[in-house]
Amino acid sequence: MAAQMFEGTQHAAVYLKYRFAPGKELKDIILNYLQEKAPSCTQLAVDVGCGSGQGTAFLAERFEKVVGTDISHAQIQEAKAAPSPPNISYLVCPAEELPFEDASVDLLASFTAAHWFDIEKFMNEAKRVLRPGGCVAISTYTTDMSLHYGDCSEKLTQIFREAWGHLLKYSHSRVKHVLEDYKEIFEALPFPDKKRITNIYDKIPMTVAGVVGYLESASPYQVFIKNDPEAAKTLLPEMEKRLLETMGAPSRDTPLEFWVRHVCILGHKEA
Repeated sequence: MAAQMFEGTQHAAVYLKYRFAPGKELKDIILNYLQEKAPSCTQLAVDVGCGSGQGTAFLAERFEKVVGTDISHAQIQEAKAAPSPPNISYLVCPAEELPFEDASVDLLASFTAAHWFDIEKFMNEAKRVLRPGGCVAISTYTTDMSLHYGDCSEKLTQIFREAWGHLLKYSHSRVKHVLEDYKEIFEALPFPDKKRITNIYDKIPMTVAGVVGYLESASPYQVFIKNDPEAAKTLLPEMEKRLLETMGAPSRDTPLEFWVRHVCILGHKEA
């Protein structure tokens, strides 16, 4: 079965505000692959498990029509409310039951979502909806993250990882796919022409408030709130306080760099 972890309206709003879009290196890898494998397939891209649309927007640069799908009504509501190019639309549906005709999709994409899907059923849908010559791009950012600011980057990263490590105790079993760099998902992709890239690094401009908000948007934090609300209320403010003290910065709006490693699976359906 697929897992549903992002249903609440408040959580969806936090997700929209603090989740970051794919960075330049990841986008370039995907676009270069599409140019190499399917230069003329530019009609329809589908972003499955799109959340509030962080990864959907850049696809609009290449495709005539882009559809973002998600099982969460709250996430799709947020995506529709946010500004987006006119060739993007959003709809609510499961990843395992995509409302597209057979062999009609040029690109089937998913950004930091595939680990929540029923993998076998999703791959069957990928095989069904993708047109001959079409491509798949499935990526996730990993837990390999670090903070960078002046000469205290190592200490900041340690503080961040302590908080993140605490949250991981509340993570869903599906997060194992992320921890294993999407190995099982790669193996399940039903096209022989495929590859998995595990060393994509993005350096994302962020603020201390953005780092705190990112952790707040994570699914383990939402479980933590339900299980131990008192402890959850103190974890992130305490992390923020320690970060600012280490940086010698007065404001949570102080900028820093958030470094993250991505994994990307790319596949091509034989024409």
